[in-house]
Amino acid sequence: MTEIDLISLWVKARAHIIVSQAAPTFLLTATVGFLALGLGTADLAVRIAAAGILLASGIFGALAQIAAANEGLAVIADLRSVPTPSSLTRCIVSMAAWVNVVRYVTPVIFVIVYVAVLISLFFSANVPIMGR
Repeated sequence: MTEIDLISLWVKARAHIIVSQAAPTFLLTATVGFLALGLGTADLAVRIAAAGILLASGIFGALAQIAAANEGLAVIADLRSVPTPSSLTRCIVSMAAWVNVVRYVTPVIFVIVYVAVLISLFFSANVPIMGR
């Protein structure tokens, strides 16, 4: 592959990373907004459905992010072997360590936010649980 081909693959991998974050981010943001408006007092079935939708979207988003990050790192590995790298190639190669943020940090943040949403959905003070 040429340097231009590899750069094109990098751009696609980066776009996939960005797009894969859109749905989980939107759903978590919307759920937090709905919680502020009273979703936490909805029927148990609605709260369970909301938790399930968030979980499925989060798992899919995390898998897509990890796959795109792995592909991006593979492209970076190939870009490292370009004999006379352009300035852009050197810039992309220097981003390699930051791709790990997508692979590890972003999913951890999702889990933390998801747990906070679950606590609000099921254990909030305004949600009647077992006769409270």
